Parts: sequence; structure tokens; C-alpha cells
Amino acid sequence: MIISLECLLASTIGILTGCAIYLLLRARTFPVIVGLTLLSYAVNLFLFAMSRPVTGVPAILDRTGTPVDPLPQALVLTAIVIGFAMTAYAIVLAMRARGELGSDHVDGLGGSDKEAGK
Repeated sequence: MIISLECLLASTIGILTGCAIYLLLRARTFPVIVGLTLLSYAVNLFLFAMSRPVTGVPAILDRTGTPVDPLPQALVLTAIVIGFAMTAYAIVLAMRARGELGSDHVDGLGGSDKEAGK
């Protein structure tokens, strides 16, 4: 059974987006950061899919041999750099919050604070 490139790409984008949403709804900071990273990967794949990639042809040429639009590829490269910087900043921010608050809960409350009603 052969799976087309479009089906594989759409399935990958859907799975990445679903996993990202699941992780974004968690109550801890590290899963939220991983969810944001997965969501940025899904957006990058979506932007790359806008250039209509085909198999057996270089990414800069279409089937007729004419150059394709370089804008989606430039957007993906820019998004990769921005995503890396955002992830690094979010990790540093989460580590700082963990150090100052003593918890990695997204609302800043630890498990003992919630039980005590504070």
C-alpha cells in the first residue's frame, strides 16, 4: 500500500497539532513548552506544504522545471529561527519561575498550596 505525500503530510500536521494541544492544556510548564514547540513544528510543515511539494523533483523546481515560489521556504526558515529563540526563552523563564516559586505549575501554585486553600 502506497501512501501519497499529501496524505502523509496532512496526517503528520494533524498528529503534531493534536499532541501540541494536549500538551498545552497540561498544568506544568515543561509540557506546555514542548506543546508550543510541537505546534511550531506543525505550523512549519503547514507553511512548507503551501509550496506544494512533489516527490522526485528538487524543492526549488516544479514538475515543468520552472522555479517555485520561494516565499514558503523563506517563511519556514524564519519560523525555525523564531521558534528556537522562543523555546530557549520559555525554558529560561520556566527555570526562573521554578527557582523563585518552588513549583513548575503554570498558575504558580504548588500541590501543597492548593490543598491548603491558599
